[in-house]
Amino acid sequence: MPAVSKGDGMRGLAVFISDIRNCKSKEAEIKRINKELANIRSKFKGDKALDGYSKKKYVCKLLFIFLLGHDIDFGHMEAVNLLSSNRYTEKQIGYLFISVLVNSNSELIRLINNAIKNDLASRNPTFMGLALHCIANVGSREMAEAFAGEIPKILVAGDTMDSVKQSAALCLLRLYRTSPDLVPMGDWTSRVVHLLNDQHLGVVTAATSLITTLAQKNPEEFKTSVSLAVSRLSRIVTSASTDLQDYTYYFVPAPWLSVKLLRLLQCYPPPEDPAVRGRLTECLETILNKAQEPPKSKKVQHSNAKNAVLFEAISLIIHHDSEPNLLVRACNQLGQFLQHRETNLRYLALESMCTLASSEFSHEAVKTHIETVINALKTERDVSVRQRAVDLLYAMCDRSNAQQIVAEMLNYLETADYSIREEIVLKVAILAEKYAVDYTWYVDTILNLIRIAGDYVSEEVWYRVIQIVINRDDVQGYAAKTVFEALQAPACHENLVKVGGYILGEFGNLIAGDPRSSPLIQFNLLHSKFHLCSVPTRALLLSTYIKFVNLFPEIKTTIQDVLRSDSQLKNADVELQQRAVEYLRLSTIASTDILATVLEEMPPFPERESSILAKLKKKKGPGTVTDLEEIKKERSSDMNGSAEPASVNASAVSTPSPSADLLGLGAAPLTNSAPPPSSSGSLLVDVFSDSASAVAPLAPGSDDNFARFVCKNNGVLFENQLLQIGLKSEFRQNLGRMFIFYGNKTSTQFLTFTPTVICSDDLQSSLNLQTKPVDPTVDGGAQVQQVVNIECVSDFMEAPILNIQFRYGGTFQNLSVKLPITLNKFFQPTEMSSQDFFQRWKQLSNPKQEVQNIFKAKHPMDAEITKAKIIGFGSALLEEVDPNPANFVGAGIIHTKTTQIGCLLRLEPNLQAQMYRLTLRTSKEAVSQRLCELLSEQF
Repeated sequence: MPAVSKGDGMRGLAVFISDIRNCKSKEAEIKRINKELANIRSKFKGDKALDGYSKKKYVCKLLFIFLLGHDIDFGHMEAVNLLSSNRYTEKQIGYLFISVLVNSNSELIRLINNAIKNDLASRNPTFMGLALHCIANVGSREMAEAFAGEIPKILVAGDTMDSVKQSAALCLLRLYRTSPDLVPMGDWTSRVVHLLNDQHLGVVTAATSLITTLAQKNPEEFKTSVSLAVSRLSRIVTSASTDLQDYTYYFVPAPWLSVKLLRLLQCYPPPEDPAVRGRLTECLETILNKAQEPPKSKKVQHSNAKNAVLFEAISLIIHHDSEPNLLVRACNQLGQFLQHRETNLRYLALESMCTLASSEFSHEAVKTHIETVINALKTERDVSVRQRAVDLLYAMCDRSNAQQIVAEMLNYLETADYSIREEIVLKVAILAEKYAVDYTWYVDTILNLIRIAGDYVSEEVWYRVIQIVINRDDVQGYAAKTVFEALQAPACHENLVKVGGYILGEFGNLIAGDPRSSPLIQFNLLHSKFHLCSVPTRALLLSTYIKFVNLFPEIKTTIQDVLRSDSQLKNADVELQQRAVEYLRLSTIASTDILATVLEEMPPFPERESSILAKLKKKKGPGTVTDLEEIKKERSSDMNGSAEPASVNASAVSTPSPSADLLGLGAAPLTNSAPPPSSSGSLLVDVFSDSASAVAPLAPGSDDNFARFVCKNNGVLFENQLLQIGLKSEFRQNLGRMFIFYGNKTSTQFLTFTPTVICSDDLQSSLNLQTKPVDPTVDGGAQVQQVVNIECVSDFMEAPILNIQFRYGGTFQNLSVKLPITLNKFFQPTEMSSQDFFQRWKQLSNPKQEVQNIFKAKHPMDAEITKAKIIGFGSALLEEVDPNPANFVGAGIIHTKTTQIGCLLRLEPNLQAQMYRLTLRTSKEAVSQRLCELLSEQF
């Protein structure tokens, strides 16, 4: 048989695959695979040297077996040997095996690197392509160290084939994304830009992807690419589909390259050169004109390609925000898509128009589509499109249409999907406050909001209502009258009771002259809701009652009777009991003057930033419609036409208004609020500074580092080329203190350095964390320390997230790691005798109190290391308790503020099977489950 046919056929591989497919059971398949593995192993170890074809065949079989899910622990050297072959098929299989099975820590990596270097130096384009593909597929840091300096030379060399240039550009892009610090910027950067003028469009496409990524981090190095990108884009846009036949996709010339060039241009401001700027404007106008032309094909691929270029062009127009004519034309084009039958197009049109609404040039044009958007809100079947419609209504809102938009959003709220109700509530609250010409309308809107979607009205919303009502004398009487009428409904949401209790407690006297709202009627109305409310709301109502004693002396006796009742003085809740006792005593012994002084009307709140906008920003994340406020031009006078500035919160974490403490709701203590902005125009910008950026996903390796800290308290939590985070912590009973050390590993300052500890809603109720601020500037080579005080209130399952944001060399850095605060940190070891241990063990025999896990050992089964880990986990290691001396038993108590949870554990190793059985018994199922999960990962 000829060599080529033999190389291409690999009949033995085909027979093996056929045998595997014909297996009737899993056991038969494993048996056939084991037989084949034994055969391959004997061939590799045999005295007779194998030819290239045989090596390739057997390596292929190993690769197929690995892809079936079986471990392969030999054959790597034979695959490396295939790299030195001069036959393409053999070299190809060798590279394929290495890309899939060889990891970066392999002892063979040096041999592999040498083989790759030989192929790169061979100038054979086929072999160079295989080597570059392997580098990109592996993409490890070791590969970057070995070849990051070599690949740019291949890319810009004059004699490099086009196909190799493409591979080199994409390979370099892969290495830059995985190890940007190892790709050196040098003379090649200016030369790679000129690849945008290459005759081969494949090279241009690959080079554009590389330059776009590099320009995002080093814009100055690649600013010359703007004129070349405009020139290339102009040639593509003005060409006929027949001119670029190889790169024309359903009558659209080079759509992928066009999109990449438009994205590259979005890395820079509008060109300063009038000629380049004019040429770019012509390109964008041509793209908009082509969108109006009849389609050249009815195929969906044609419209997809055409619209992809159009939407990217509109993104560039929005990014530049400098050509009024283009912005208005883009808006009109998007307006046509709002009623398109294709759902994706409607979604994209709404999303793009949200951004257009932020431009002073196109805002009015966007407003002309308000009826279409409102209709989409009512009739659209896809919830994601309806959500974008809500975003667009929010973005296009101004003083002229605020009441119409708010009314439509309130109407939609009654039938809105539960997943977006909270977001709509926040947006309605923001718009009602920002554009309220008449504060009575604002009060009506918020009360209506509570009536329609009370469960989704957060504390930030009703805190803000109270603050505004207290600060404005002209609306206090109306607010008191309105909430009094709203409370008369048979069923009131608890948030309405909170607002009503606070406002009537402050301003109930303004409506007391009307017999229909006399003091006694007001009190009876509020007290009729008392038994239906939660403890914090009852606490607020008790504060309202003592306020009534001052406002309405005639009902003092009635109120004292309520405070004196057993249900108050002997209340199981200590907060309610203490308030009742103190308020009763205050009303009994204090003179009228003292009462009037202690319970006088609340003074106006200092103008502070409302947390509603920040809450919306936090909920939505970056790149959404709320970001538009950051760049929105000031199109109207100060909020509500008053001298008081619009108030928004600069903190990304919700901060209760002062009313929280005044009402005694037991809310978290106030954090320091940001300083007042200098002008109303800057208020919204502060909200969306870097400090409010969305939390980054967990850094790579975060889970592994977190697991290492389960049984220890000190060490390095995270490290990359810029930053090192070290921990030192101590715990005693339910309290702990953690010292976090941030080390700047570079010679450049970190600016606006902001570490934030973030807890989920569930975790906040179980874990109290107090963090001390750190210096926002970290000098090169310096280290700063942050102290975190910890209190465990109740058992918890999750861990807090530590988010660090800072600027390094002008680039915004954002990373997150898990903070190793776990339930076992609050263990106190307990010594027990054998008798006591097994007596307690039997008491915890309920199935829900025991969790057991049988698992394979991940580390060597060393008895001394196991003992150290159990002690590090927090429990006492009880010697000579278990009848089997090879077993380990421990005991301890989890301390929380609210309770103590006893815990017994038993670890049974099986050295022969390399397995463990871990059994945990506690009085609480969730605690047993969590401790078992944490400890199982350690062995």
